[in-house]
Amino acid sequence: MSRKSAFAALLLLPSFSYAATVLSSPPDLNNKSYVLMDYETGQVLAAKNENEKLAPASMTKMMTSYIIEQKLLKGQLTEGEKVRMNESAWCRGSSTESCMYVPLNGTATVLEMLRGIIIQSGNDASKAMAEHIAGNEGTFAYMMNQEAKRIGMNNTHFMNATGLPADGHYSSAKDMAILAQHIIHDSAKYYPIYSEKAFAFNGIKQGNRNPLLYTDPSVDGLKTGHTDEAGYCLTTSSKRGPMRLISVIFGTPSVNERASQTRALLAWGFANYETVKVQPANQPLKNVRVWYGTENEVPAGLAEDFNVTMPKGQASAIKTSLQISSEVNAPLKQGQTIGKLVATLDGKVIAEKPVVALKAVNEAGFFSRLVDHIKQFFSKLF
Repeated sequence: MSRKSAFAALLLLPSFSYAATVLSSPPDLNNKSYVLMDYETGQVLAAKNENEKLAPASMTKMMTSYIIEQKLLKGQLTEGEKVRMNESAWCRGSSTESCMYVPLNGTATVLEMLRGIIIQSGNDASKAMAEHIAGNEGTFAYMMNQEAKRIGMNNTHFMNATGLPADGHYSSAKDMAILAQHIIHDSAKYYPIYSEKAFAFNGIKQGNRNPLLYTDPSVDGLKTGHTDEAGYCLTTSSKRGPMRLISVIFGTPSVNERASQTRALLAWGFANYETVKVQPANQPLKNVRVWYGTENEVPAGLAEDFNVTMPKGQASAIKTSLQISSEVNAPLKQGQTIGKLVATLDGKVIAEKPVVALKAVNEAGFFSRLVDHIKQFFSKLF
């Protein structure tokens, strides 16, 4: 339901109680930019220059893989579909770039190419998929920018599918965190690929370049990046219990610094914040009046658990409100959005979840609908 919709029936729900704690300061990190974001709410927990436009290097490939994943999920691509390696995309074995090493004029399946992009950071696979989807890399970059705009990446512009240096090719730490959030949520079927430690193709086995996958079992993605201009970059997701954090770091001076700074940022986040279940799914919050239906009321609730992340010990300060559309009319499908549940902390909205009809309500017959029209008319007069 749109934020601009009219809502009524404000209902305060119970809060939680914990002892208050004091946040420590985020770590002081030697990099160009960083952000630590809560996956569930998109809340930025710590940041430095998070909106600065910087070269993202191979973190660019997160958008390339996201577009492929979404086309697979929509049936516009199939996993076994063959993709040709044209000369314009072919990697000649140069040590200056990462490659999947598909032979010239050879083929690989879409799923193999996707793994080559995510795990091996293959420039050849990225270019080949761009050409396969859009005809050429320039047109694919236009698609990337349209997708970036759609999901709210406001400080991003792509010139290619790989992240190789190009004038006008940039992103920001916050935008990369937003992209990671969408990959984890929208591409859940393919997200496990981001945690795979190695992939072999054409007799060549290569390991994932993210060292945290080998040392921290809570880390399950996403993507490294490096060029001379960008420095060493890393987008990471880590889940511990119900809480998932997304870390993005731009421009560290070394591979080791990239990993150690990410560890420090994640450690700070998990030490200072917690995720609390505000409301479980599939539990009625209120019976809502339904007009023109075979039933006069429908139970309203959440389709999924409502978790909120906040400083540890501050859960007692959460306030929640149930906001239902001023008119709910049949027919209603089970799971149809009819409002939202909003969580606030210190008067600021920190999260919200759609409230849905927990059962279907069919449209009533003509005379019952006519009676409801009359009732609704008079209800608006008084």
